[in-house]
Amino acid sequence: MIKLHGLRMSNYYSLAKALLIEKNLSFEEVKAPPSQEESYLERSPMGKMPSIEVDGRFLSESLAIFEYLERLQPEPPLLPDDPFVAGKTMELVCHLKLDVELVARRCLPELLFKKPISEETKSEVRADLAKGIKAVSRLAVCEPYAMGDEFTIADFYAFYCLGLAGMLAKSVVDVDLLDGQPELTALLARLAEHPSIARVSAEANA
Repeated sequence: MIKLHGLRMSNYYSLAKALLIEKNLSFEEVKAPPSQEESYLERSPMGKMPSIEVDGRFLSESLAIFEYLERLQPEPPLLPDDPFVAGKTMELVCHLKLDVELVARRCLPELLFKKPISEETKSEVRADLAKGIKAVSRLAVCEPYAMGDEFTIADFYAFYCLGLAGMLAKSVVDVDLLDGQPELTALLARLAEHPSIARVSAEANA
């Protein structure tokens, strides 16, 4: 059985859990907060969460976990068959992860640890988020799913990256990330009702 290490507070832990549910794979959740202890770094080299354990071997990073699960359990597929469309799907994932969520994470010290970030940093975050969300809106189809008719890995990243980024942006730099983005707003509302995502949310709030 696959063991999922991490904490429910992590958006990427929730993403990995939703993937396991979507793939109908049996798994066990193991509480493991991030750490720089050597034993933890053997599971996750940067000390981050989540990681998965398979027969005593460990794998970290959400995209690597997705790649493993997609090969382990091809059904239901989360990448389109068409090679170019599959590439475009991963392109969208990269922009969601790197140009929106990662940018918003610069606000975490102020929100979580009450360590104010500089006004210069806040200005940079606002500008970079504006560019990032514009890139996402150019790529995302949003009807009915992120890449069109097929439910894909991009939908998981849209839900879990935009959710965290939107909260951070509003709380720390007073930016409504989805202002003027009705298609993305409607997409996130639909994704919240998708069975695997809805189950993760329900269990996190239990």
